[in-house]
Amino acid sequence: MSAAQFPWNIARRFLRLRMFRFGSLSIRIAALYAALFVLTFASFIFIATRGIENYAEQVVASEMQSNANAFDRILDLQSKQMASGSAILAADFGFRESVALGDVPTIESALVSLRQRMDVPTAFVLTLEGRVIGLKKRISEEKLNELWLAVESGETKGLMQIDRQYYGAVAAPIEAPDVIGWLVIGQPLDRAEMASLTNLAPTGLSARIVRSDSLPARWEARASAGKGLIEVMEKDERILYRLSELSALSGEAKPVLILRQSLTNALGAYSPIFWLLITLGIVGLAVVVSVGWAVARNITRPLGKLDRAAQQIGAGERSKVQVESDDEIGRLAGTFNRMVDAITEREDRISHIALHDALTGLPNRKFYREEVDVALKRCTPDQILAIFYIDLDNFKSVNDSLGHPIGDELLRDATSRMTETLGHHQLARLGGDEFGVLIRDVATVDAVAGIADRLEKCFARSFHIDGHVLPTSISIGIAVAPQDGMTSEELMKNADLALYRAKQEGKGRYHFFEKGMDEQARKRRQVEIDLKLAIEHGQFELHYQPLFNIDKNEINGFEALLRWNHPERGQVSPLDFIPLAEETGLIVQIGEWVIKEACHQAKAWPEHIRIAVNVSPVQFRTNGLSSIILQALSQSGLEPNRLEIEITESLLIENVDSTLAMLHNLRAIGVRIALDDFGTGYSSLSYLRSFPFDKIKIDRSFVIDILTNKGSTAIIRAITGLAAAFGMDTIAEGVEDQGQVEALLENGCENIQGFLLSRPLPISDIPDLIARLSGQDKQILLL
Repeated sequence: MSAAQFPWNIARRFLRLRMFRFGSLSIRIAALYAALFVLTFASFIFIATRGIENYAEQVVASEMQSNANAFDRILDLQSKQMASGSAILAADFGFRESVALGDVPTIESALVSLRQRMDVPTAFVLTLEGRVIGLKKRISEEKLNELWLAVESGETKGLMQIDRQYYGAVAAPIEAPDVIGWLVIGQPLDRAEMASLTNLAPTGLSARIVRSDSLPARWEARASAGKGLIEVMEKDERILYRLSELSALSGEAKPVLILRQSLTNALGAYSPIFWLLITLGIVGLAVVVSVGWAVARNITRPLGKLDRAAQQIGAGERSKVQVESDDEIGRLAGTFNRMVDAITEREDRISHIALHDALTGLPNRKFYREEVDVALKRCTPDQILAIFYIDLDNFKSVNDSLGHPIGDELLRDATSRMTETLGHHQLARLGGDEFGVLIRDVATVDAVAGIADRLEKCFARSFHIDGHVLPTSISIGIAVAPQDGMTSEELMKNADLALYRAKQEGKGRYHFFEKGMDEQARKRRQVEIDLKLAIEHGQFELHYQPLFNIDKNEINGFEALLRWNHPERGQVSPLDFIPLAEETGLIVQIGEWVIKEACHQAKAWPEHIRIAVNVSPVQFRTNGLSSIILQALSQSGLEPNRLEIEITESLLIENVDSTLAMLHNLRAIGVRIALDDFGTGYSSLSYLRSFPFDKIKIDRSFVIDILTNKGSTAIIRAITGLAAAFGMDTIAEGVEDQGQVEALLENGCENIQGFLLSRPLPISDIPDLIARLSGQDKQILLL
């Protein structure tokens, strides 16, 4: 393993170590100290090793550069020596004459003398014709041509290659007086010469000379660019090569000096330093682990006590730890003890909150159900157990009209009254304005009825809250065990059904559960499901009853009346499904369809005929009613003044301000507003002063008795007079004979509606009805 790889191996081992999860905190702390030390020291070793390696590489490169420079100087010195000797001989007159005359023996004799005098093995003459004189070794034609071209171009020194052997050579021109040849002297660069060159270099350095065209392309490019250092791996050994080009008496293929040095061997000299660092690291690691273990034990010993105490708390005990010091651990123990106290207090508070109502402080539904279950288990055969479901009547109108703070105060005051009246019997708030009572320790049903009667009587007095007088009653549903059920779920369900019956029968009363109520509830649920399917599948249709003006003797409008064509039950009366639709909120979807469909169909009628649509109080309270009406008018193209919205008086007392604001908004659109069933509800002149209705509809209960009851006649006369004073139209409902028509005319009512004209008809019959009733004599209205 190399020094460079060591830190990374340590890091990989540390990462694998982190995957092992120690169960002891003290071991983890000691391991963490050790791991941090190992990583830190490994990083230090890595940096130090890299520094040593870089330094060693620089040293080796510097030494190789020095050797290359020394080689160049040696070659240069040899060249100068050989150039001096060759220049003397080349200038000798006799030698020049023999060369000029081609006297080979004389030339060779002179060359032998020169070789002996200068101790060079190679000296020869190269003539202008390319002929060689005095060369003992063979030279190829290619090499001879390269040499001739070099000296011809003026080269005087460099390396030449003869018989695969490189020579350091000089060439001196022979002039007589022009150049007639060249005297060439060469000193061989054989292995012995190259070995002597590297004797002064570090161990392992070797040198050799090769042609540049024999090198790999990458090496040749680096040598020619002067970037001659190349590092390679040879048999797991790092080798550094240095390449440098040499001058040559040759062609384009330059000789290259290659110096080779083993970096692995060079770095081996520094291995003692590396192992010294490793030894110091191991010793330091042992010290760090020992110190870390001691520190960890001091920290974790008190934490172990805290851990055991926490486990005991988890098991339900309230265990504390002893504070033994004033340091961070001691303060932690004190904080833990305070936390135990806070947990105890918080659990008690949470338990109370979880089982009690925040507003009234009464037990909540969960607590109540548990109490009922316990009471059922303890109930003896000679005792009966009863539960009450209680609902505050008209509580929603208090919230809507006076605000939730008043409603909350009413709930608290109602709780106080019921608690005083019930005594030891358990009262609970089940949600909203619903309460539950658990009646135990009674022997007869009459006793249960007596308790319910006392509860109702305690609400006979009105509540006085923040200057408001609130008359409030309660409705009570009662279920008795064992006959009405033996589980809390069954009893509560049956008491709820009995409460629903009590509210149906007029509120302000109590009702015991009866066996048939469950079946009625199932039927009611089925009707609710059928209503949803009717909306989805389009089972509703509109029938229209004419509104007739006696004075003009013409139809001036129709009232849209909803009909439900059930696939199995046939046509269902609105009295059977409208109350349930209002209770479940489905009336909003149904009412939207009615408004859009009525406007769409009325668009085809003559322009003087209006369409009247009843709007449920539930639908009226939704925020989107104005948008629905605008959409219906826009999509159908019906003029706004041809649409008449009918509301009941009960709507006006629930939330006067918001109701009047909505009515004014609709009037601003151009829609007409009619007050339906006037005189039967909570009629008040203040309503007529607050909002100028376009029409008042006189209830049929007055029209039926108009011929026999003077009181009804007086009421109708008063209503028509009041409407005339306010500029409103009147229309009488339920007109069935000609005598009623005449009496209504005498008392100021000119508009009628009833079976005398027609029963409600489907849209297909309306064109014929309009044609039949148009232009009739007002004395022949009987059909």
